[in-house]
Amino acid sequence: MKRLFIYTVVMIFAAGFVQAAPADLPRTGQTTKYAAGDDGDLQKGVAWPSPRFTDNSNGTVTDNLTGLIWLKNANCTETVGSIAKESGFLTWADALTWSNSLANGSCGLTDGSAAGTWRLPNRKELMSLIDKSMYNPALPAGHPFANVQADDYWSSTYAVYISGAWAVRMADGLVHADYRPNNGYVWPVRSGQ
Repeated sequence: MKRLFIYTVVMIFAAGFVQAAPADLPRTGQTTKYAAGDDGDLQKGVAWPSPRFTDNSNGTVTDNLTGLIWLKNANCTETVGSIAKESGFLTWADALTWSNSLANGSCGLTDGSAAGTWRLPNRKELMSLIDKSMYNPALPAGHPFANVQADDYWSSTYAVYISGAWAVRMADGLVHADYRPNNGYVWPVRSGQ
C-alpha cells in the first residue's frame, strides 16, 4: 500500500509538472463582426503592438509581436547559395537551400548575418504576418515590407502527405498544402537577437 501511495504522489506531481501554460496567440486582425461569436465580435488574442513592425534600416524588419526578424525584400531575386532565383520563386527544396545560404551582402542585407542564420519560416511563423482584415497583401496596414507577392510563399513545414509542404498565399492569407516540386515564393526569417 505504501508503494502505491508513493507511486500515486509521484504521478500526480509529474502530471502537474509537465503541463505547459497555453501559448499567447496574436489577434487575426478581423475587426468587422459578421455574426455573434465570430472573431470580429470576440477580438480574442494578444493585441498587436504599436508599431507592429520596425524597419531596422539594414535590409531587415523586426516583428514587434513575435520578435522574429524578416527579410525586408519579400521577393529578392538574387542568386544565393548557387541557387538562381530570377523568376522570384523556387521549388521547396531550393527554397530551403536558398534561405539557409542567405547572408550579409545579399538582398540588401547589411546586418552582418552569416550563412545559416536565415531560414525558411515554419507555417505558424508565416501565418503570424497575416492580417485577415486586409487583402493583396493580407498584411497589417503600414507594413514596411517591399516586393510582397500575392501568390504562395513556402513554409518549412511538411504537409499532410509526404511530398507536400504548407504554403501561405499573401493575397488573402489562405494556408494550404502544396506539392514540393511546385514553385513558390521565398521569404526568409531569423530569430531575434
